[in-house]
Amino acid sequence: MEKKVNFDNISIILKQPRCPENIGAAARAIRNMGMGKLVLVDPKNCDLTRVLKMATHFASDVVEQMEVYENLQEAISPYNYVVGTTARLGKKRRQINTPSKTAEKLVSISGENLVAILFGPEDKGLANEDIRFCDALVNIPTAKFSSLNLAQAVMIICYEIFIAKQNEERKFTPHLANRYELEGMYEQLKEILVRICYISSDNPDYWMNKLRIFFSRLQLQAKEISIIRGICRQIDWYGKKCFNDGQRNLSCQRNPPEKR
Repeated sequence: MEKKVNFDNISIILKQPRCPENIGAAARAIRNMGMGKLVLVDPKNCDLTRVLKMATHFASDVVEQMEVYENLQEAISPYNYVVGTTARLGKKRRQINTPSKTAEKLVSISGENLVAILFGPEDKGLANEDIRFCDALVNIPTAKFSSLNLAQAVMIICYEIFIAKQNEERKFTPHLANRYELEGMYEQLKEILVRICYISSDNPDYWMNKLRIFFSRLQLQAKEISIIRGICRQIDWYGKKCFNDGQRNLSCQRNPPEKR
């Protein structure tokens, strides 16, 4: 018996799409390949007449049910695993897989977790600040010109996910922490690490990116997030206690009690 990807748990997220026809074509790809839903983030042009014309009646329900958000962090907050698409390669664009390799990985992850496939705007793709929210990256190999039409890229990724399958003895992936929980942990870690001078306050996000890569490989669960945040709270408490104790000792040295 073969296991397939849980399509209901996979959403396509388009950040700042500029062309209504691409939104409609993405909706059609989602319907063709059976993905969960379409999500838009700060669309620059969402003319529904043009969107629906390209989506056709066949995918009109995907358009009617699509979610729209003002910012990316809010849009991805419910998701446990986020895959970013990129045409650019470089040291800041780590853990880059092909569509087929990504699809194979999603077989186990999508069973118990909500997955988002994130696409950037047509003219420039995902920025580095968007990449930091991603657990992994996927690149569609091309011969010479690396940039693909947005709707074509959505179809290729959706197709690879559609045909992905593994044998029954596949690796089990537990329910992972969602982006809201992860971002809360990262903010708390950043505050603590700056305070104890482990990372520089001038550009803390640069150093936090290294920790994000590390934790992305671990695929943290909610209970593990709770442990890490508990450690942060204890470090914070102990640091404040040491400071207050030092202040009291200094005050005693400056103002020793009078001898009777």
